[in-house]
Amino acid sequence: MEKQKIYSATITGLGRIGFSLGQDEKREQPASHTMAILGNKRLSLVAGADIDAEKRENWRSFVVQKNKKVCAFDSSSAMFSKIHPEIAVVSVNESAHLEECLRAIEAKPRLVILEKPVAVNSKQAQKIRAVAKANDVPVMVNHERRFSADYIAAKDFLPQIGEIQMVRAELCSGLRVWAKQFEESGEYSLIHDGTHLVDIVRFVLGAELFNPKVESVFKDDEGIVRNFTARYETERIPEILITMSGRSRFFSFGIDILGTLGRICVGNGYAKFYERTESKLYSGFYSLESKDIKLPKKTGYFSGMIQNAVDFLDGKADLKSPLEEAIADLVALEEIKKKLQK
Repeated sequence: MEKQKIYSATITGLGRIGFSLGQDEKREQPASHTMAILGNKRLSLVAGADIDAEKRENWRSFVVQKNKKVCAFDSSSAMFSKIHPEIAVVSVNESAHLEECLRAIEAKPRLVILEKPVAVNSKQAQKIRAVAKANDVPVMVNHERRFSADYIAAKDFLPQIGEIQMVRAELCSGLRVWAKQFEESGEYSLIHDGTHLVDIVRFVLGAELFNPKVESVFKDDEGIVRNFTARYETERIPEILITMSGRSRFFSFGIDILGTLGRICVGNGYAKFYERTESKLYSGFYSLESKDIKLPKKTGYFSGMIQNAVDFLDGKADLKSPLEEAIADLVALEEIKKKLQK
């Protein structure tokens, strides 16, 4: 049997999504790039970079237990001058995506994995696309729910609920939805988590989101947007609602799809599927009853993303979350933002 190739990988940005979320006992693991790479037998984590000395040392101390030759650098430029990986992960803050992603691309790995969103605006995203094309380096954006078993099941179950009547996608958190003064940093939920919401709507429904009607906008005393609803109509789906709250004292994320023959409700911690059946309550009527869909104990959202990268390099699969899809998400969010500015 032919020995399988081991692909080398580096990580720029050793903070939460890069490393420390992988030590959260409540989260489904792996929950960080470090843990997902270390958990894949086809990958070798050879180096990491972070400007924060404490994060860098905590990361190196952990990874060295798995790979004694692992290196830690104080910058990605220093790392790429010494290391030439096949996969380069970029997991820095949104404000640094452009700079760090371009540096990773120019190091010419076989694949760049970029944290969502692509960048703080579509102009920067277009620059990333242009440089990636010029260097012939593919970029995958970590919209992790595309790899999650529950959302994949929702997409597969969609034909069984008939014609789609209405869709409601909802994100609730305590982070501001949007304000102009936070655009450079990207520290607002419209793109920070909203990119996941828009992406999963597009992924599950196979629908593009254009020309939203933005309603129910709520601003606090400082003029910061805390709530809104964006309403879309498509030829196939008469109503898609995307609602975001930035004044909730909890975090929730989910999508509810109502069809003529059933319903799908899936989100953080739940996945429910319903089908039309003869009613047990009323003669001559039909009701919705829960459909038992067997899902694995783990959704595999992060490990699935990393495995897709391996399969892509093996030539066995296309990227399931390519740069183009992520740019389309960002464009949709910017259309909402333009109407929030009015």
